[in-house]
Amino acid sequence: MDLAEIERPIGVAFPSLRRFEQGNCGVPYVFQFGSETPGPHVLLCALTHGNEVCGAIALAALLDANLLPQRGTLTVAFNNIAAYEQFNPNVPDDARFVEEDFNRVWSDTRLYAPANSVERTRALQLLPFVRKADYLLDLHSMHEPCVPIWICGIQAKNEALARSVRNDTLRVIDAGHPAGVRMRDYGAFNDESAHQRALLIECGQHWDARTPHVALDAVARFLLATTVISTEQLPANWFLPLNPPAGTVDVTHAIIANTDHFRFVRRFRGLEVLAEGDLIGWDDRVPVRAPYHDCILIMPSLRHAKPGVTVVRLAKARNSA
Repeated sequence: MDLAEIERPIGVAFPSLRRFEQGNCGVPYVFQFGSETPGPHVLLCALTHGNEVCGAIALAALLDANLLPQRGTLTVAFNNIAAYEQFNPNVPDDARFVEEDFNRVWSDTRLYAPANSVERTRALQLLPFVRKADYLLDLHSMHEPCVPIWICGIQAKNEALARSVRNDTLRVIDAGHPAGVRMRDYGAFNDESAHQRALLIECGQHWDARTPHVALDAVARFLLATTVISTEQLPANWFLPLNPPAGTVDVTHAIIANTDHFRFVRRFRGLEVLAEGDLIGWDDRVPVRAPYHDCILIMPSLRHAKPGVTVVRLAKARNSA
């Protein structure tokens, strides 16, 4: 069997989100809550990919708890709800998006392109909230079973935000994808001189029963770090026990498939450490090898492999955590 075809069991329910359809601010599936005390605008997003349910479960719990910000503004958005609603457990990866990847359209050139799509239409609905946010958290998950990781972009301010959340998640510094711009890299989030900051967290394997709790823990700690919610407001069982803090790794290479026949030499889950020259896989008949010692594999996946798509990123660990 091709490694790309191995399915993971679905160990978590996909709840109905229809009770959130009306939102409370004129945009479907978007809620905004203000405080009388000045403070930052925090935007929490889930379902950027429709089959990544953990963030939706966490944000549904947040809304059901009726938590209101003590300062600033809190916005909660279920992003690609159209993709989520087409989820079929027999073909779970088909619900990643409807027409194009929602997390590759976040440049003004792409957003305002003449030929529209389901994803760009929805992105334009959310764009005013993204532009106004001082802090953005985008909740994701992975196809392979791997420990959670922060995706920080390349700006130092975003790595600093990940540190301030004070969980034990590995911080990954990377420049994104050649196929398009992620939401967390849109506009001011990717400008070191601007105050706006953004993080994306990969909470674990898509359908592992533990992954939603990782998402809920990340939401709780992010709200505390951005000071819109106080500790006393948050249920104690939302927090996971902390392990020793992880460090930071810098992505040095994005391995892009050049053919439809990329394959790995073995089943990688992510965070494997290779020696210089170790074989990673083949792009058709061309070998792909680790370019240096202690080369860390970040999010290897063939699920959506095709020419122009990133299949794995290679990273180096920093000396200090």
